[in-house]
Amino acid sequence: MIKPIQHDPYGKLVEPATLVIERVLPGPIERVWQYLTNSRLRSQWLASGDMPATVDKEFELTWRNDELTQPPGNKPEGFGTEHRMQSRILTFDAPRKLCFTWGGGDVCFDLAEKGSMVVLTVTHRGLPDRNMTLMVGAGWHMHLDILLARVSGTTSEPFWDGWVRLKNEYDQRLP
Repeated sequence: MIKPIQHDPYGKLVEPATLVIERVLPGPIERVWQYLTNSRLRSQWLASGDMPATVDKEFELTWRNDELTQPPGNKPEGFGTEHRMQSRILTFDAPRKLCFTWGGGDVCFDLAEKGSMVVLTVTHRGLPDRNMTLMVGAGWHMHLDILLARVSGTTSEPFWDGWVRLKNEYDQRLP
């Protein structure tokens, strides 16, 4: 009998401006890598945008969070229907590590095989303040829950309802 990998789904601050969050996903690792790098697959859980497989190349991510779940849930005030961000590839080591710039910081995705499962670790560095940390923590948590649902063939709760709930939970959990 295979013992399930135990993990805490909540992100943790490992430094004042660095959040780390983990998910255990069904493999193989190459499939999970495709959900990180292929625009069509990534747009199902995070953001679209053609991603170059070359370090130092720029690309654009486009979020349409209203399209991630049906229904999308109740969107909080202040959010539009689309958000765009310019990024640059920092590390592209298929299928193990992907890093790119994210605003004034960076995000790294590390993948490790554990039997038939893949441990995906997301490290977001350069969070400027507590409010942004709460928004990013809730965002990564909800986006990764949707990724888990996609690769597992299940559904997740409506994006915005989950994000609002998680932002409140992160407010209680993070210093």
